[in-house]
Amino acid sequence: MTNVNLANAMDHIFDFEKLKYCFECGICTASCPVAELLPQNYNPRILLHNLPLGDGKLLKSSELWLCAWCYRCYRRCPQNLKLPEIFHAARKLAVKIGYMEGFSKALEIIREEIPLPASCCYVCFHPKRTIDNEQTVTEAIQHTILDYDTRRPKEKSSTPVFSEKVAIIGAGPAGLSAAQDLAKKGYSVTIFEALPSAGGMLRQCIPEYRLPKKIVDSDISRIKSLGVKIKTNTTIGKKLTVQKLVKQGYDAIFVATGAHKEQRLNIEGEDLSGVFYALDFLEKANKNEVVLSDKVSIIGGGNVAVDSAGTALRLGAKEVTILYRRSKAEMPANPWEIKECEQEGVKIEFLVAPKRILGKNGKVTEIECARMELTEPDETGRRRPIPIQGSEFITTTNTVILAIGQFPNTTFLPETVEITETKTIAVDPFTLETSSPNIFAGGDAVSGPRTLMEAIISGKRAAISIDLHLRRTSLQSPIAENFLRTVNGKI
Repeated sequence: MTNVNLANAMDHIFDFEKLKYCFECGICTASCPVAELLPQNYNPRILLHNLPLGDGKLLKSSELWLCAWCYRCYRRCPQNLKLPEIFHAARKLAVKIGYMEGFSKALEIIREEIPLPASCCYVCFHPKRTIDNEQTVTEAIQHTILDYDTRRPKEKSSTPVFSEKVAIIGAGPAGLSAAQDLAKKGYSVTIFEALPSAGGMLRQCIPEYRLPKKIVDSDISRIKSLGVKIKTNTTIGKKLTVQKLVKQGYDAIFVATGAHKEQRLNIEGEDLSGVFYALDFLEKANKNEVVLSDKVSIIGGGNVAVDSAGTALRLGAKEVTILYRRSKAEMPANPWEIKECEQEGVKIEFLVAPKRILGKNGKVTEIECARMELTEPDETGRRRPIPIQGSEFITTTNTVILAIGQFPNTTFLPETVEITETKTIAVDPFTLETSSPNIFAGGDAVSGPRTLMEAIISGKRAAISIDLHLRRTSLQSPIAENFLRTVNGKI
């Protein structure tokens, strides 16, 4: 395909003229978690720069397939360019022409460079959104990632190189990623997980239709094959405490417990039967413990709210409505997730906030809401929603799902570990070390709810820091200098 043909083809798919005037400020790359994880393989600014040049070779590039759809670039772009959708358009063109080399190469890169690779393909990279034939995508992931370990010669199980032991609290994405890297570096690693199965949010809360749990099982088996021990049904803070882990000889502890405690609305009727908190609802749905009918109202505007809406439809709800107190432009859920949600039939009412939940005989029957209006942007740049006087209205509903945010449980931590005003764990931004020596923390327990890719990055950073800490490497050493230079350049 000639340069002119590619340019003409792209011009019909998205706003090509706007792309030509990209400022090339680099904010997209600086914001991108995949660019941090795969600096040798992915640079969205350079990819965006080259697309208008009409180079047909780009359609065969793996880079087109490495966008993780987190929209961090879009939210920080001075031109509001939706890079995920631009790259999606280019992928569609590549598939239409028959250029699948890039997709295959991208799967190999993901397999070798990113922890939990199969789960990431389903949750982040979304090849099914580009390739209409779902069987093609499933077979490619199965062949390139899931079956890969069975095809290559089995290695002898290795014993730890170092004598130091590392304890990880929490078997979610951050904890599993740190465990994988530390095991590869030669440490004895044990993960302590309170729930019956490892996986954290991947298992408990992401709906089955988005992430089959057999995919999570496969990724975790790959990590366990490195020698990582996972002790499930083991809650830290009861019989086994952080202090006891230290006494048992663990030289470093990484806290990666996620953010599983849900914010309350603190309004009348919140404790009625038929009111769910989103994470509890999604967990019950994954266990087939929920059946819905008639009308469902969801309070919130993030990805958890959108996941809850899609799940409610699949559980038999006849009408699902998301109530969000700001406008669509402020809605924190990823734009593509919102679009898919609406296409499935979910209604979204913007500038609406609940005032009270009404019921009869202890069961939800109605919800009273108020219309909202947005103030001028404050010092943070956000427009605050305020109720419009006299705008209250009542709508019938059978189920209310509250998805207004989560925060971590920190009650099990020693008093020497500092907690922030937002209830997260305070850490050194470079090393992820807490205020208590030898205790590190990362993932949602530090940042609050974020994406899968951000949790993975946090776990990998923690592994580097813990390794440097345990090896007592001088900060003047080339290894440490390179680490600090890299981290300083990414944060």
